[in-house]
Amino acid sequence: MSKCKIMEMHNVGIVVESLDNAVSFFKEIGMTLEGRMLVEGEWAGRVTGLGDQSVEVAMMVTPDGNSRLELSQFISPKIVSDHRNSPVNSLGYLRVMFRVDNLNELLPRIEKYGAKIVGEVVQFGEVYRLCYVRGTEGILIGLAEQLGNETSEDIMKNSEYN
Repeated sequence: MSKCKIMEMHNVGIVVESLDNAVSFFKEIGMTLEGRMLVEGEWAGRVTGLGDQSVEVAMMVTPDGNSRLELSQFISPKIVSDHRNSPVNSLGYLRVMFRVDNLNELLPRIEKYGAKIVGEVVQFGEVYRLCYVRGTEGILIGLAEQLGNETSEDIMKNSEYN
């Protein structure tokens, strides 16, 4: 029997208070709504460990079709904690990073959805201009505009820690 291997990363899940607002925000930054549905019942709770649950889910997909965000709005059970405004050095969920093609054009557009830059836009060598923003509902999102041909994968391969 061969050892199991990961085939792909399918999605990252984010629980939101307003599914409509989150879908609108992620559409604004370039994702497409792949589908939306109600997931409920005892069978779903067996997966999550929450028991009988009711949650509306929207699947957002990146333009290349390779990455997805699963946005979930729980109807029941009630939300028990809120970590949306935790700083970047908090344990657990940190942020989602997107590569964009024009950071200067995007930032003013997403301000309409309540997005605010956490620190400032900085340049990482000749590779990226990047920043963190608090998007809709305070979700921490990284935005990176690639400047040259070198990628973050190239930098990691050449790191002194490898």
